[in-house]
Amino acid sequence: MKRRHFLGLLGAAGVTLGSGVAAKAASSADIKGLPNAGGVLFDASRCIGCRKCESACNQVNELPKPAKAFDDLTVLDTLRRTDAKTYTIVNKYLPETGKPPVFRKIQCNHCIDPACASACFVAAFKKMETGAVVYDESVCVGCRYCMVACPFNIPTYEYDKAFTPRVMKCTLCQPRLLEGKLPGCVEACPKEALIFGKRRELLNIAWDRIGATPGRYVEHVYGEREMGGTSWLTIAPKPSFAALGMDENLGTASAPELTAGALAAVPAVAGIWPVLLTGLYAITKRKEKIAETEKQAAVSAAIAKASADAEAKLAEELAKAEVAGKRRIEVEVKKALEAAAKAAEEGEDA
Repeated sequence: MKRRHFLGLLGAAGVTLGSGVAAKAASSADIKGLPNAGGVLFDASRCIGCRKCESACNQVNELPKPAKAFDDLTVLDTLRRTDAKTYTIVNKYLPETGKPPVFRKIQCNHCIDPACASACFVAAFKKMETGAVVYDESVCVGCRYCMVACPFNIPTYEYDKAFTPRVMKCTLCQPRLLEGKLPGCVEACPKEALIFGKRRELLNIAWDRIGATPGRYVEHVYGEREMGGTSWLTIAPKPSFAALGMDENLGTASAPELTAGALAAVPAVAGIWPVLLTGLYAITKRKEKIAETEKQAAVSAAIAKASADAEAKLAEELAKAEVAGKRRIEVEVKKALEAAAKAAEEGEDA
């Protein structure tokens, strides 16, 4: 603890520990609106892959126990990622053949301008002055846009909870920070590969370490500018951050900057949308009214035609019946006349 505080004081004083690469601070060192924002510096060259940070995180956050104990280092043989029950993990990498492995701790990077917060339309995520990006489950609607938006593939979801699922990620131990304590992982690290402090001071410490041992570190502080900067900073031994599975092509623009054009259209769309819906509703209703009128007209026309056809048919049948009746009468009269004539002839003969 004393040494951690001493290193923090060195960073605050801006002491250069050696020659070589000059110490420098990024333009994003001070977070706008949060000048005293905290953060963590992770030095991958000091990590030994002991997984004590995983154990501390599990205990502090009261997470379920893993299938394999934290002292079982065989899990390092497989690359892993965080999940709903694991806020942080350590992976092992072999950057160069024949050289010792290098370890990297993975967790939420707590972006300065968080992509998760930018994508969340109910403001369930918020950047705090401690450096943490916190999550409010009480307003979350479960859309999981934060999971899609995160460039570091960190937020996970409790799919096993049907009625009360949450988005899960590292909290930077925000409750502990508010109590004046260190994050659990930082406190548990036996090699001081993790340092907590003010972000701007951590950047000074990072660049001092890089400058003190030329040729050892990649001459870059990962998180200083990536995606607008993060509160979790990383320095790593050569050859590259890519050798530790880290994306080196994220760019320096924050998520809100990248989506500014699209988001700027949201108010206009929000205002126009009701008008469009109202118009579509009116058009639909008008079409339905016209269709109903046309339908009624067609039915009336069909009934009228059917009635006319029926009347014509009836008249035709009546006419036919009348002709047939006249013919029957004529036949009957003719038969009667013939019978009377025959009877008269027979009477004369008698």
